[in-house]
Amino acid sequence: MIVLSINGQESQVDVPDDMPLLWVLRDVIGLTGTKFGCGIAQCGACTVHLDGQPVRSCVLPVSGAVNKNITTIEGIGATDVGKRVQQAWLGIEVAQCGYCQSGQIMSAAALLTQTPQPTDADIDRAMSGNLCRCGTYVRIRAAIKQAATGQITLPQTIA
Repeated sequence: MIVLSINGQESQVDVPDDMPLLWVLRDVIGLTGTKFGCGIAQCGACTVHLDGQPVRSCVLPVSGAVNKNITTIEGIGATDVGKRVQQAWLGIEVAQCGYCQSGQIMSAAALLTQTPQPTDADIDRAMSGNLCRCGTYVRIRAAIKQAATGQITLPQTIA
């Protein structure tokens, strides 16, 4: 039996030590916000935080997450930075198809935790491992900058 700390709660799972964390989160525990993209740690859709650091859960064996704090997209909004990032994502209306967005948000939250006022170069470096097939990179950058300032612009509605 493996014990994991996920989003502040302990979960016991009976899985092989080498099972990728992604599949433990999605198929065993039922946290489906973390997405499978490529399976080779190249696209970033599966990004979660392990002790605050962004990692690719598709290639991380579950045994590598034991005795560490795992944060998924379902739990990132409980942090101040994560909440600001999620609000900025909505305010800028970043998502198009939305598939990559949980990984994008997780990488952005890690960036702002480590670098509260990132430069464009900081953003490029931190987000370079997250691919968006819809090409919403301009909106992603704008949302990160808004989240950094805390000045969130809400979407306009047509009455």
